[in-house]
Amino acid sequence: MIFYKTDEEIELIRESCLLVCKTLAHVASIIKPGMTGEQLDKEAEALIRDHHAIPGFKGYGGFPATLCISVNEGVVHGIPNKTAFKDGDIVSVDCGTYMNEFYGDAAYTFALGEVDEATMELLRVTNTSLYRAIDSAVAGKRLGDIGFAVQDYCEKQHAYGVVRELVGHGIGKSLHEAPEVPNYGKRGKGPMLKEGLVIAIEPMVNLGVKEVRQAKDGWTIITKDNKPSAHYEHTIAVRKGKADILSNHVIVEEEIKKNDAVREVVIKDLV
Repeated sequence: MIFYKTDEEIELIRESCLLVCKTLAHVASIIKPGMTGEQLDKEAEALIRDHHAIPGFKGYGGFPATLCISVNEGVVHGIPNKTAFKDGDIVSVDCGTYMNEFYGDAAYTFALGEVDEATMELLRVTNTSLYRAIDSAVAGKRLGDIGFAVQDYCEKQHAYGVVRELVGHGIGKSLHEAPEVPNYGKRGKGPMLKEGLVIAIEPMVNLGVKEVRQAKDGWTIITKDNKPSAHYEHTIAVRKGKADILSNHVIVEEEIKKNDAVREVVIKDLV
């Protein structure tokens, strides 16, 4: 069942999403080679709890941490650990919060130091595909239009692998609600998008093949060919004419500009 949200509920979800992005912005301000995922995770949990909220992922399905931190060939669901980040790594950070009875969810992939150009282009294309998908998330269009936007841009135009096994999702009083939001699909197909639908759109795109596997830790999803993967996510509310983006990557990107250890991932031309 799809739960459509009132304007008041959407504002509560926005508050949760903005705390997620404050957390991601804090990550952006401190992440650097030599730091570990465990260190980032402790900082993130403290910030969230200082705002009288609860980490949305910790304990969810048994997940042991506040952040999902997936490095290089890690696609999603990586468990923060003691391994230090290296110059040239890409680090995907996914965060969720729970406050005022509603969840927030967003993700960003950070490029540390001298990341090779092929990988930087993957990040730029994946980040851009998120906004192309959001442009299709308006009342009157269909769910397939969102997935088509990502697949057409990343797979058809840039020959990357769009992950099939993992998808975006509805979000609200539960972290994962109906409908599933794939990053592939056919234009004009699927359920009609209606005002009040709140969904997390999250392209997961691989430099190589689309196939993935699960690591021995039982959580981390890794590309089958061990090539890099990028992940960007916004929570949005479907509206007429233009989607309402409830999360905020701008504050994350402002911190990246101040951090010499992290490279900017510039959005490409959306036209």
